[in-house]
Amino acid sequence: METYKRKIQYYETDRMGITHHSNYIRFMEEARTNFLDKIGFNYNHMEQNGFSSPVVSINCNYKLSTTFDDTLEIKSGLISCTGVKFTIGYIMEKNNNVVFTGESTHCFVDKNGKIVRLKKDLPDFYNAILNHKLSV
Repeated sequence: METYKRKIQYYETDRMGITHHSNYIRFMEEARTNFLDKIGFNYNHMEQNGFSSPVVSINCNYKLSTTFDDTLEIKSGLISCTGVKFTIGYIMEKNNNVVFTGESTHCFVDKNGKIVRLKKDLPDFYNAILNHKLSV
């Protein structure tokens, strides 16, 4: 599990002064990029080696509103890994109150768009991610 801090910007709020719901997907991506960096699998490095990791699905649960200048603490970590797909979980908190939970599911593909089997084709990634589960 890794933690990423994110301050809400004014432009991310709507007319009511509440963080627009679409921004949480961006926050998930920022936290996921941070998570992968921390476990040693930077997106740039992976892409330079011919792999990319498309999003297969997203699940979002909005619990409490956030507003401009709030700071989110975003915890991210592995929920599951099948060997082809993996799911990252996210818990976003403001002042120790959960404001959002979510999940994003991904796979890896090679430069030809062929699905990569993690355990066989990316064993270092497979083993690293298994050691970083999200603890609730």
